[in-house]
Amino acid sequence: MRKSDIGLIGLGTMGAALALNIADNGFDIAVWNRTTSKTKDFHDKAGDLAARITPTEELSELVAAIASPRAIILMVPAGQAVDDQIAALRPLLDPEDLIIDAGNANFHDTNRRVKEAGDLAFIGIGVSGGEEGARFGPSIMGGGKAEYWDRVSHILKAIAAKHEGQPCATWMGEAGAGHFVKAVHNGIEYADMQMIAETYGIMRDGLGYDHQKVADTFAAWDKGALRSYLIEISGKVAAATDPVSGKPMLEMIVDAAGQKGTGRWTVIEAQHLAAAIPAIEAAVVARNLSSQRQARAEGEALFGAAPHHIPHDTLSKDSIEEALIAGKILCYAQGFQMIAKASDAFGWTLPLPAIAEVWREGCIIRSAMLDDMANALREDEDRNLMMAPYFADILKKTHKSLRHVVAQAALHGIAVPALSSGLAYFDAMRTARGTANMIQGQRDFFGAHGFERMDGGDGTHGPWHSD
Repeated sequence: MRKSDIGLIGLGTMGAALALNIADNGFDIAVWNRTTSKTKDFHDKAGDLAARITPTEELSELVAAIASPRAIILMVPAGQAVDDQIAALRPLLDPEDLIIDAGNANFHDTNRRVKEAGDLAFIGIGVSGGEEGARFGPSIMGGGKAEYWDRVSHILKAIAAKHEGQPCATWMGEAGAGHFVKAVHNGIEYADMQMIAETYGIMRDGLGYDHQKVADTFAAWDKGALRSYLIEISGKVAAATDPVSGKPMLEMIVDAAGQKGTGRWTVIEAQHLAAAIPAIEAAVVARNLSSQRQARAEGEALFGAAPHHIPHDTLSKDSIEEALIAGKILCYAQGFQMIAKASDAFGWTLPLPAIAEVWREGCIIRSAMLDDMANALREDEDRNLMMAPYFADILKKTHKSLRHVVAQAALHGIAVPALSSGLAYFDAMRTARGTANMIQGQRDFFGAHGFERMDGGDGTHGPWHSD
């Protein structure tokens, strides 16, 4: 019997889609799922691709079906399930056989698993794009030893999304580098989605747009500088009608956002790295607040509903579009600065231009801006993206709209935490003399922590306690 080129464990939504993608690109794949009936059902529904898929009922059967040296992708839930699967699989493998964790792992777990593997082959890869991306071309961020990546890169690049013929799949660095980059991707995704939701709120509550007008606005924005997957689908979501009630679909969706943890991991790690990512932090906080529906209802009853209504001659769609453009640039700038900080902290030499290129297609945050971001990062990886001439020129033209939109939202009681945080970041980053001198004075007053002097002179403590 012909041996498979690769194996895959876990036939959930993402695993099944990825397996079909691999088969669709001409590779033979053996699959296994803990529930045997699921494996059989997957194979029965694979259609013409079934000939390239070998369903197996036992782990030993899966291992035997793959050509040596073997490579097996794990598509199981992050956490203990990955460790359990590795423990069950390792005794059946040869030392040179490669395990690939393609789930949403915390990069610290991936670092640990690489150490525990020792000389045994193991890599962790970030996969973005949702079910559609996994099936027809995701963005893939590899981590671990380069030699292990090279063993399977021909398959991973074949199944990845393509941007002008270039695969959106790249090796990022050692150990958990791939999963770290995926986590920052998801953090940016949180902020991007939150800022879009905030502009939706301004249009719905502030300007009184119906859902079709909101949809039309997003569709128009998707033809310009904001062209991206998230803007595209936001228009489609706004335009959709609930088949049950006949009302706009958005009116029937509870306003409490879920999360699987990757955005939270990004925020936690940013604190360890002393990386400033306020827009991403605000987006995670906004999701947490969204779950407090009862408390929010009580707050409205106690304090009264905000006025909301913004006069149409006060705020235009163009201003909102420019505000979102500025917010998006600032959000991505924060994300790339965090990646640069991690690169230094962990000794990964993360390739910032290549990361921008990998995100151009296949992933959730794919955007027309990423091509220009890749170019800017190639010019100078050490420069904050907002300072790159191309994006600095855009911000010079759009930051006033961001300020105006945030101000109008604040005046009319519309919460815009991510856009507000983006504006505060912009203002802080263009203020040569800030206010932290007061904080240093306070710290020295109550704790004698000392400070640096502007004139470089002697005396690192203030006169607070002198008689």
